[in-house]
Amino acid sequence: MMIYRALGALLQYPTAELAGAAGDIAAMAEAERALSKPSRAAIGRLASKLTLEDTLAAQEAYVGLFDRSRSLSLHLFEHIHGESRDRGQAMVNLAAHYEANGYSIDANELPDYLPLFLEFLSLVEPREAAGLLADVVHILAAIRVRLERRGSDYAGVFRALEELAARKPDRAAVESLLQHDKSREEEAAELDKEWEEAPAFGGAPDGGCVAARDVLNRMAELAVAPRARPDTTEHDHG
Repeated sequence: MMIYRALGALLQYPTAELAGAAGDIAAMAEAERALSKPSRAAIGRLASKLTLEDTLAAQEAYVGLFDRSRSLSLHLFEHIHGESRDRGQAMVNLAAHYEANGYSIDANELPDYLPLFLEFLSLVEPREAAGLLADVVHILAAIRVRLERRGSDYAGVFRALEELAARKPDRAAVESLLQHDKSREEEAAELDKEWEEAPAFGGAPDGGCVAARDVLNRMAELAVAPRARPDTTEHDHG
């Protein structure tokens, strides 16, 4: 289902290319009957904003949301494993699932990056995609709630993903994720401290802004293009 790729595209770092494709993405969402009217409307607002807003302003807003707040991270396993060893094993397992289904990713890509995950879902059978989405729907619901609290139109993308999942999010699981939320100021201060403590030549901490920016820039064309770029993603369908 191309709707997965379309929604993933909206979660990319804003670029002029994405702004140019936003109208088509909104039209695709509007035609998707599995999405509620409020979700389609919210996606339309986000697409219009990306189309009309100054690109630098859109980029600044994006970074403020997804790169400056761990609670809004687009890396799914960070929400349940943090920086523990379990996250590494979960990454390996997810990458293996991709490979088993003929989907290969560049070694520099993180398997749990949401737009990449949605790219994969667009390539499998709809029932399987809905089932895989249901496995992380509580994470998506928690992110959606946090974005709604901030008045962000990006919340509509996450609500749409909830509606495409095979089951609704478990309320207790969502509340468990939300109960330890910190203020924006606290999250920003923690990230700043990590950056200050990082080795001078050791690179950014995992999930830091520079690393995220590299991934986002490499993925931008992938999700907007009608097919994957040959230099970053290969699909072997046998």
